[in-house]
Amino acid sequence: MVDIARNGHRNSHIPVLLAPLLQSVAPLCGRWLDGTFGAGGYTRGLLDAGVDHVTAIDRDPLTFEMARDWSVQYQGRLTMVEAVFSQMDTHAKDLDGVVLDLGVSSMQIDAAERGFSFMQDGPLDMRMSQSGQSAEDIVNTSSQTELADILFYYGEERASRRIAKAIVAARLLAPITRTLQLADIVQSCLPRPKPGQSHPATRSFQAFRIAVNDEYGELFAGLLAAERALKPGGILAVVSFHSIEDRMVKRFIQSRAGKLGSGSRYAPEIIQPEPQFQLLTRKAIAADTTEVAQNPRARSALLRIARRTATAPGARPSARSLGMPQIGADT
Repeated sequence: MVDIARNGHRNSHIPVLLAPLLQSVAPLCGRWLDGTFGAGGYTRGLLDAGVDHVTAIDRDPLTFEMARDWSVQYQGRLTMVEAVFSQMDTHAKDLDGVVLDLGVSSMQIDAAERGFSFMQDGPLDMRMSQSGQSAEDIVNTSSQTELADILFYYGEERASRRIAKAIVAARLLAPITRTLQLADIVQSCLPRPKPGQSHPATRSFQAFRIAVNDEYGELFAGLLAAERALKPGGILAVVSFHSIEDRMVKRFIQSRAGKLGSGSRYAPEIIQPEPQFQLLTRKAIAADTTEVAQNPRARSALLRIARRTATAPGARPSARSLGMPQIGADT
């Protein structure tokens, strides 16, 4: 996601993979929905590229406060809605395009008081909506097994059991309420990183953030909502930042485009239903070296684009079929 300074002016950062998206689906027109408004980078890019109207959705109420100054220039072309993107089809239908820029926004990471960063001390919060269960609640009340499952399935952290054990031991001495407190506990369980490697707490903080905000459940429901909200010919564009997100997006689009195959050339041919989507990119689009140099956060980003057909929305797939991690229950 893009950074825009608190005074409402765009700073040197730009939305990740915005240019490849605009190039892939040009010319742009009609009505779009930005399901992850954040600092407004995709919304502004779409409107400046010729889209007639954007419905901008975000669960974080602060995003709309920050957009107050600059959004007036798009009066009549921009509708801002505080909601989760899994409910997008209750706010807009017959859309020409939907864009989702997954994960946490730069402005949330950079604000220590939001509790997303392991580099700055702040309350252990991580709530995008600023309501409901916080990371502090999960870290201090979950069982050791639950903590290990969150770390392993949501963060792909191989040392999940060791870290979970250390968290439980630490909270017996005092509640874990600060980001650097948690980061220190995680670091104590892992080897010192080599030059160029990510911070040891990266995967753990990702895992707890995903658990707090139900990000995988939101993505699963959001992809289905986008299928319902798009009109025939409408574009679905999703930017993901780690392998699980991308796997879910890839499998959903491929399954709806009839591209999953039988898995074996000797298996009986499966009659595929009429597809709900047409793939516009055979492989995911990654940031080029120029964009990564300008914005290091783009290095792990992947963009997938598909076009909606006239076929009615398909049956609800299982979460397992999309590779969505399951904790505690099978869906």
